[in-house]
Amino acid sequence: MATECKRSRISKDDEDVNSKTKNVVYQIPNVSRSKRGQVVGQRSGFRGCTVWFTGLSGAGKTTISFALESFLIGQGIPTYCLDGDNIRHGLNKDLGFDPDDREENIRRISEVAKLFADGGIVCLTSFISPFMKDREKARRIHEEAGLPFFECWINTPLEICETRDPKGLYKKARSGELRGFTGIDQPYEDPVSPELMIRAGELNVEECVHQVVDLLQKAEILPASISTQVRELFVPSLRQSQAQNEAEGLPTLEIGEVDLQWVQVLAEGWATPLTGFMREREFLQSQHFGCLLDGGVTNQSIPIVLPVHTSDKERLEGCEAFTLAYLGKKIAILRTPEFYEHRKEERCCRQFGTCNLGHPYVRMVYESGDWLCGGDIEVLDKILWKDGLDEYRLTPMELRAKFRQLNADAVFAFQLRNPIHNGHALLMQDTRRRLLERGYKNPVLLLHPLGGWTKDDDVALPWRIRQHQSLLDEKVLDPESTVMAIFPSPMMYAGPTEVQWHAKARLAAGANFYIVGRDPAGMPHPDTKADLFDPTHGAKVLTMAPGLGQLEIVPFRVAAYNRKTKSMEFFDPQNKDDFLFISGTKMRALARAGDTPPEGFMSPKAWEVMVEYYQSFSE
Repeated sequence: MATECKRSRISKDDEDVNSKTKNVVYQIPNVSRSKRGQVVGQRSGFRGCTVWFTGLSGAGKTTISFALESFLIGQGIPTYCLDGDNIRHGLNKDLGFDPDDREENIRRISEVAKLFADGGIVCLTSFISPFMKDREKARRIHEEAGLPFFECWINTPLEICETRDPKGLYKKARSGELRGFTGIDQPYEDPVSPELMIRAGELNVEECVHQVVDLLQKAEILPASISTQVRELFVPSLRQSQAQNEAEGLPTLEIGEVDLQWVQVLAEGWATPLTGFMREREFLQSQHFGCLLDGGVTNQSIPIVLPVHTSDKERLEGCEAFTLAYLGKKIAILRTPEFYEHRKEERCCRQFGTCNLGHPYVRMVYESGDWLCGGDIEVLDKILWKDGLDEYRLTPMELRAKFRQLNADAVFAFQLRNPIHNGHALLMQDTRRRLLERGYKNPVLLLHPLGGWTKDDDVALPWRIRQHQSLLDEKVLDPESTVMAIFPSPMMYAGPTEVQWHAKARLAAGANFYIVGRDPAGMPHPDTKADLFDPTHGAKVLTMAPGLGQLEIVPFRVAAYNRKTKSMEFFDPQNKDDFLFISGTKMRALARAGDTPPEGFMSPKAWEVMVEYYQSFSE
């Protein structure tokens, strides 16, 4: 009987609690516990602090704090977000919204935030916290414990918050259905001297996150290497004439086409935070650790270096600066050069797992100079190839602007160096569907073919762009939610080592999801013709790679042609006899012969491009 009475009393208490919190909506965080657990302790140094986001309902506190949490976790900084609604589902579910309960709500969360900060975690709190005395009490609790506290006022005007009204609470408050709602019939006391004020109604989420990161860097909570910004290496427009004149008067080093492609990669910020070709210290970090380590951990799995011959090294050694030129045109100024030995065999074995000269990039390395030259570069102007494709060569900053223009709340990138068949399209369509199911409103595909040097038997870039564009024209891929652009990097065929570079570079463009395929950046062994790399290792390595925590890896699902449905579908081992695998060799043979592949394998216009390309060789 006593047990039954106790159960009845608990049930009544729960009813009372639910009546106080019926307008509270649980917010699903972006960062999972498993992902957060992967990064605790990755960076040395105590970073415990509390960033206290305050502002009206709908101001953007939760959105900004969750985005900041995702960014910091991706950078290896242990971070946890305490959200007002989420706390009221647990710790504070017995509290309502009258002034006394609000005071107790903030007191409790202040103590919890202090514990997180004391544990070395960057604690982000997202609470309306309307009363100045409560926020000052939160600050005092931290300061008495010797912990940094940053009040961050999300200063979004009431009319914007009310227009957003994501939970419909302003509408309820205006109708009188909801009493004691901040900004309507309960005051919000503006912070007098917050550490940071963000006008979220005028900025996008990325810009808001950058302001907080900048604040924490100035307070030496975060290392200087962490940045939300792309670092371009172009000469500022006001200095272009001066820099051009300087370049004309400096000694000149003539570089090749692949070197110029690497200059473009560096100049546009794909390799942020590099400021030029790698010096020996950066080269060694990349070769031995796959990362840049100064000021924090930044993934850089492949070296970006400038080989020079001994005669050029002897001519330029001792110069404070010299000019890089391509086909006689001045391209960039390289400052404070540092020359060091180009140990080709060691470099190739570490980067490619082989020094076999049948590997095309390995052969290029062996044929290049015996010295490497590192140094900061200033690029005189945007690099244009004038091949009719420059409109597709969007820089990371241009791509980010494009995604903002499309109101993308998620960007998923697909890198490719081959023509697209309907199996690839199925994977991209399925990724978008799954992101929509996860709650994203407008996920955008970055269709990002590699546009630098490739080996001779790969389909040439102009033909690939034509083939990809035909898929957009036929709406196999949705042109409204797809951005096609060219990634300027050369292809190295370095397997799992290189795929980290491909993923890291897409982070610079604003991608937060990356589709990785079978045997990415792979090729057959020059002698045996077997896979040079294990086809599954690229995807596995990406899930473990340091410095890529911001990027969620979307594993490649195998698609094959279903004879029964006459379409490309995800392979079902239970019905394996229904499926036909059409290899690249088979596809090329059909195209050369002008034959038609099975219906549903590739869109008709896209196939016409392939036939025209392969038959052009016989002509």
